[in-house]
Amino acid sequence: MSDNINKIFKGKITVILGIAVIFFIGYFFGNHARIPEEVNNEVMLHQDTEKIWTCSMHPQIKQPKEGQCPLCGMDLIPVLHQYEDTEISEPVLTLTETAKKLAEIQVEPVERKFIVKQVRMTGKIDYDETRIKHITTRFGGRLERLYVDYNGVPVKTGDHLVDIYSPELITAQEELIQSIKLKKSVSGSFQNTAVKNIESAKEKLRLWGLTDKQIKNIVKLGKTMERLTIYSPMGGIVTEKNAVEGMYVSTGTRIYTIADLSHVWLEIDAFESDIVWLHYGEKVEFEVEAFPGEIFRGRISFINPVMDEKTRSIKVRVNIENKDKRLKPGMFARVVIKAELNKDGKLINTELSGKWICPMHPEIIKDKSDQCDICGMTLYPAEDLGFTNINQEMTPPLVISASAPLITGKRAVVYIQDPLNENPTYVGREIILGPGTDDYYIVSSGLSEGELVVVNGNFKIDSALQISAKKSMMNDKPETAEVQHHQ
Repeated sequence: MSDNINKIFKGKITVILGIAVIFFIGYFFGNHARIPEEVNNEVMLHQDTEKIWTCSMHPQIKQPKEGQCPLCGMDLIPVLHQYEDTEISEPVLTLTETAKKLAEIQVEPVERKFIVKQVRMTGKIDYDETRIKHITTRFGGRLERLYVDYNGVPVKTGDHLVDIYSPELITAQEELIQSIKLKKSVSGSFQNTAVKNIESAKEKLRLWGLTDKQIKNIVKLGKTMERLTIYSPMGGIVTEKNAVEGMYVSTGTRIYTIADLSHVWLEIDAFESDIVWLHYGEKVEFEVEAFPGEIFRGRISFINPVMDEKTRSIKVRVNIENKDKRLKPGMFARVVIKAELNKDGKLINTELSGKWICPMHPEIIKDKSDQCDICGMTLYPAEDLGFTNINQEMTPPLVISASAPLITGKRAVVYIQDPLNENPTYVGREIILGPGTDDYYIVSSGLSEGELVVVNGNFKIDSALQISAKKSMMNDKPETAEVQHHQ
């Protein structure tokens, strides 16, 4: 009897223990299975924060744990991003209509149009170096009188400048007189020799600066002149006086420097970024302080091929007509050049289209091939000097608003509205820009006509992408799960 009771008791104990074990196992695995469901967000946040913590001000900072930004000291924030789109080549951001309005996003279509660039520079009026002459002595002697005795005196062609006494000149005159007397006293072959001596003596006096009138006067009077008057070979302003009365001079001594101010130069300082807009023969407008509101004009005659390494600028020269002599060397000028380019970057100029121009004097423009009226050089087609022929078919360049691209170093990024998505969706794209004006940029590649480009709110779109560690203007590659460690 007791044996049966013990068996029954042991059996119940075994059942109870079995139930307890099953309950314990069920409880243990049941709770373990519920852990991810109950603390899923916390676990995933922990996993993410172990991989990426970033700075809201410097999204390029990526650290595996919580801390401070090594650049600005701000607390790092977790990036709640699982990188399912790490293979996407272009960043995409989708907004609600409300978010779009709050971000004040505006778009404009990419279009083709000719744009005009106003290049503003500064310059200075200077002498035309081709119209400066030095008055020098061609023989030794003493300066008896200076008719122009201070700088700034205006002179005309043929005005007397100085009287000079020279024993060499007296001897040369005497040779001419004696040759004339010899011709009268001989005949036959000797007379031919005398005629040759006369011509040689006259030529010598011409080379020394005597005029034909002075030589004829010597022949007529039959006596020498003790003093020779030197006349001005050109009109202009005496800019330098290098001698005084009573001074002894030798051959080549400089007495005066004369500058013709009927033509002057405008020397412009052009920065490196302005070179693309400058071409030989291009029209230039400028103002000077002395005549406010009055516009003066000229043409570019020379672009220095060498850049000044200190100022990072080049000198551009403009030929200016100055018949009324109002423009003075040394005047400061404010310069404006209005340039219009086609899609190939060539300058458009209706006035020079199909014309021929002198490579030395841009003011000489003709309808056909010819020689320059000033220097005799063969004229060049305007197209060879960088201008386009408007008679040819021209396609306007592809342009976008100047506010559209986000430019960082060598990269330019724009955001384009996706027309196929119902919600406002913007896709980032890297493009290549050409020359730009105050209002537009020429697009070399990366966009097509008609695409809608964000012109306002693009910084806000880019900032949202940066916070999400996606590709942006600051980061040209989307981040991967591999974290960049910053110590």
